Amino acid sequence: MKAIGYQHNLPVTDINSLQDIELATPTVSGHDILVEVKAVSVNPADYKVRLNKPAETNEWNVLGWDAAGVVKAVGDKVSLFKAGDKVWYAGDVTRTGSNAEYQLVDEHIVGHMPHSLSYPEAAALPLTTITAWELLFDRLQIAQSLAGTSSKKRILVIGAAGGVGSVMVQLIKQLTNLEVIATASRPETVSWLEDLGADHIINHRNPLSDEFTAYSLPAVDYVVSLNNTEQHLVEIEKVLKPQGKFGLIDDPATLDIVPFQMKSISVHWELMFTRSLFQTEDMQAQHELLNAVAKLIDDNVLKTTVGNNFGKINAENLRKAHQLLETRTAKGKIVLEGF
Repeated sequence: MKAIGYQHNLPVTDINSLQDIELATPTVSGHDILVEVKAVSVNPADYKVRLNKPAETNEWNVLGWDAAGVVKAVGDKVSLFKAGDKVWYAGDVTRTGSNAEYQLVDEHIVGHMPHSLSYPEAAALPLTTITAWELLFDRLQIAQSLAGTSSKKRILVIGAAGGVGSVMVQLIKQLTNLEVIATASRPETVSWLEDLGADHIINHRNPLSDEFTAYSLPAVDYVVSLNNTEQHLVEIEKVLKPQGKFGLIDDPATLDIVPFQMKSISVHWELMFTRSLFQTEDMQAQHELLNAVAKLIDDNVLKTTVGNNFGKINAENLRKAHQLLETRTAKGKIVLEGF
């Protein structure tokens, strides 16, 4: 089967950083399903692993943690899917990724694809949707309630125009009664967040507390930081209420939360790979989550977050996608379709 892989941790400008290769088609068993990959999207996790995780000697690492496709075969213990089902998923960081014609995935972290979306539209969503949903509702334990009802509670989403933020703003607006303050720094990302329904948009290139003062915004109950957390940490403490909650998903080199002590601010990490990485008892929650989101999409409550379609799934186009993501200026998600 066709695949795209790497053997050495190289800058994306090097043609060998990602290469077109041929691998044997995997054999299905147990709780795995074999998916014919139709479309993928690219996440910051892809380039971070490419730069930092070496391949085994004479072996290939295949990246990719977002896909939509068709089930070709199922293992002997599979009960949730059958051949021919259209599926979407974000995969498992410990296994071969979705940048291949065929992929094995545990059924418990796979959902039935929304009927109303194309393969690339669907592939844009799983990783970011799971991340946003788990952070909001599992980690921060924000209550789902009738959207549009009055509320005095507010949430700040830092880096809201990216993949996770684009889903998170929609989930907050559609499934909670929180007021959303989102950050963006460019006209095109500001416009993107306005279309997604953010109540207020401030510039994260300025001190957050200055922006709150300039727009007469009160302190918030929740802060979610999706990138550059180290840069914003001091300001996050300033804009959070006492006993507020802070959630993050990125990889700060250090995280000094001592200043949070006086306000009793709690800190919540989210990594959507935790359930598959540790084979947790509630691993199937991701299957159920993806099915629930598929219904919300088919009911026109949520929409896809495709920002760019880079064409066919090959090494050249994936290098371009990695290069854009490394600039941290992407809007929405980058998708690729077909081999």
